[in-house]
Amino acid sequence: MFDLKNKTIIITGGAGLMGSAFSKICAQHNANVVIADVDEKKGNELAEEIKKEAQNNNIVFQKCDITKMEDVQNLIKATLERFEKIDALVNNAYPRNKNYGRKMEDVSYEDFCENVNMHLGGYFLITQQVAKTMEEQNQGNIINIASIYGFSAPDFEIYKGTDMTMPVEYAAVKGAVVNLTKYLAAYLGKNNIRVNSISPGGIFNNQPEKFVEKYSKKVLLGERMANTDDLTGVLVFLLSGASKYITGQNITVDGGWTVS
Repeated sequence: MFDLKNKTIIITGGAGLMGSAFSKICAQHNANVVIADVDEKKGNELAEEIKKEAQNNNIVFQKCDITKMEDVQNLIKATLERFEKIDALVNNAYPRNKNYGRKMEDVSYEDFCENVNMHLGGYFLITQQVAKTMEEQNQGNIINIASIYGFSAPDFEIYKGTDMTMPVEYAAVKGAVVNLTKYLAAYLGKNNIRVNSISPGGIFNNQPEKFVEKYSKKVLLGERMANTDDLTGVLVFLLSGASKYITGQNITVDGGWTVS
């Protein structure tokens, strides 16, 4: 039921922290994996690593900036030339400009608009273009990576004493992604295309100790931040036939952070 054999899956941001875990788990479940990322060196290295580890040669890297139409079209063309179909798209890329990450009072209007456009607009662009192929196939599966901050307010107390914050653009984008998922599920359902989202909680990535400690105290399961392998199971579930009657849903994976 959870086998992904012969399914062709595009994973944007596929060489990043979550993306590399997603790429690996899909390969382990016998999928044809297209790693789409702007980092050419990292992407090619990851593809070769996965081929050896998963003993799966159907792993390819394609350089792609999801905010550029030409890149997106080249990605689709290369995928179809290699695998003849696109079964699933995982929208996981995280495009942002050099000023991203500032506190709200320091964010310029121009930076806010650019970051929202890059991230949310990039999800829209690649989904719109891939959906054309899926409509022709009369089947497809789209999974958007959202966030708990797409439907709940940040706890700014956990950022005190660090140089971190929760960027206002991120909250705006991820909130939109959750609702965009529902819109797309309603719009594309007639073509047998499923659309769901995953909302992770905080993922450990060597954040400051103070932040990790404060964040973890609010987590019900294990009092720890998430690891990437906490997310891979739900991804495989949504990509597989086990979820064939599920669309328009947002699945929260946060160890209970948002209910504590």
